[in-house]
Amino acid sequence: MSEGKEAKPDVAKGLKGIKAADSSVCYISGEEGILLYRGYNIHDLAENTDFEEVAYLLFKGELPNEKELKEFSALMAEYQTLPPQLKEFVKSLPRDVIPMTALRSAISIAGVYDSEAEDESTEANFRKAIRLTSLMATLVAAIRRHRDGDEILDPKPGLSFAANTMFMLNGVEPTEDETKAMDLLLILHAEHGFNASTFTARVISATLSDIYSAITGAIGALKGKLHGGANIEVIKTLHEIGSVEKVEEWVQETRANKGKFMGFGHAVYQVEDPRARHLKSLSKRLGIEKGDPVWYDMSEKMEETIKPLINKNCNVDFYSASLQYYMGIPKELFTCIFAASRIAGWCAHVLEQWADNKIIRPSSNYTGQAERPYLPISAR
Repeated sequence: MSEGKEAKPDVAKGLKGIKAADSSVCYISGEEGILLYRGYNIHDLAENTDFEEVAYLLFKGELPNEKELKEFSALMAEYQTLPPQLKEFVKSLPRDVIPMTALRSAISIAGVYDSEAEDESTEANFRKAIRLTSLMATLVAAIRRHRDGDEILDPKPGLSFAANTMFMLNGVEPTEDETKAMDLLLILHAEHGFNASTFTARVISATLSDIYSAITGAIGALKGKLHGGANIEVIKTLHEIGSVEKVEEWVQETRANKGKFMGFGHAVYQVEDPRARHLKSLSKRLGIEKGDPVWYDMSEKMEETIKPLINKNCNVDFYSASLQYYMGIPKELFTCIFAASRIAGWCAHVLEQWADNKIIRPSSNYTGQAERPYLPISAR
């Protein structure tokens, strides 16, 4: 390397705008507010499917027929029961453990006890994707129950995947709207392109490491404050404000102090986040059902006040906060629920990466010292 100034190559900080691979899993148009899973509009999927159908679609590329869905749902139900070793591992954790830390560690442990963990065949990888998708929701429920000092529950025969997730979380069979709410959360967060956690999973899987390593890494990325967790800040804000009457005053004070309005704007969507409207509608219904509409009413008032002020729409995180609160999910579990959904997208991307693999090895722009002579320690 020669000394002196040279033209500095362009660097896309954070890889923004860089296309790192071809992918058929997901299409996003931030300018038009479009989100497609394998070509299907998120609105159609949210209104007409359940999480089992969407997971099959993401893994296989097509929606299942009745026979395929029945077989796939049966496998998901079978794998939804925690192996004894995993249940004992969760019970061994400190009760005050950060839920995402517990989830990350539990998924890593799950790989130890999976006899197919190192089987690289297409069939085994498909089974592991189903197994991980099923286990994730059950682990989230088990972690919640353990933290609260309650018995860890097994899934109940005859309930759908979403209904069982709610049952294992709260210990009671959910209402129809609560089940729909869980299905919506799982469907709407299941996939979103090359986000930080998904890209992490692809980088790890591209080295031909095992799927448990890839998903453990993805959870680690999602745990970061700049990726998952915005809805936690939203519910904290709602509790801080306390009533509909205080919303406008809070907005004015936050604006004056140059504070941030969590749950508004999106790194990709320049218009409406297409996922947000579905959660808003169900949050309203559950608020009425629970006889406690104030959290929805506050959210709606915040949206009405903030949107014209900053010219940004609310995103998927905004109404998911009040919705999960109505579902009886503590805020500490919000990011774990996100993981229980995004696991389907992570696995789909791992399978796609392996189908046409090339190790992901970008370069960097060196900004350090030019070559210089080594000095013995006595001369430094």
